[in-house]
Amino acid sequence: MRVISGCVRGHKLKAPEGLSTRPTTDRIKESLFNIINMDLYECRFLDLFSGSGGIGIEALSRGASKAVFVDSDKKSVDVIKDNLISTRLMEKASVLNCDVLTALKRLGQNKEKFDIIFLDPPYNMGLTEKALKMIVSEDLLEKDGYIIAEQAKEEPSLNINGLDVFRIKDYKITKMTFLENLEK
Repeated sequence: MRVISGCVRGHKLKAPEGLSTRPTTDRIKESLFNIINMDLYECRFLDLFSGSGGIGIEALSRGASKAVFVDSDKKSVDVIKDNLISTRLMEKASVLNCDVLTALKRLGQNKEKFDIIFLDPPYNMGLTEKALKMIVSEDLLEKDGYIIAEQAKEEPSLNINGLDVFRIKDYKITKMTFLENLEK
């Protein structure tokens, strides 16, 4: 796993050991960032279910002004912090070691807003819908921002009050669903 582009291009990233995480492949990550690249400069990026932090670090490398990483697994959080230190991007980041719903509630209480929110929860557990509903209820998405949800290809389409699906990008076994505020 490596950073594909930007100020720390080519930097190798650590990944948590074991089967508790499923890093987004370099091929899918490159495709995703080709789609969102023009929106990254100076954006505020939220990386939920962060794992190694590879997605948020890629966003920072490509010009995001800030990234918040959220993961409930202590080993993953330690790896994210190591990766941020080794890429010298820690000053643009904050890392929350708690479950995603707790983090979203805390971010909402702090009146945080994000331009791009990425989430890659464990597949087929209903966590995508729960997180999206909390993002809407806590008003975490900027008016012109969007959310990217990585899911197993066979998972049902997302239908969340307050959000509109505007794009779905299919890959071999996964899909990326892009959502925006229903009312802009």
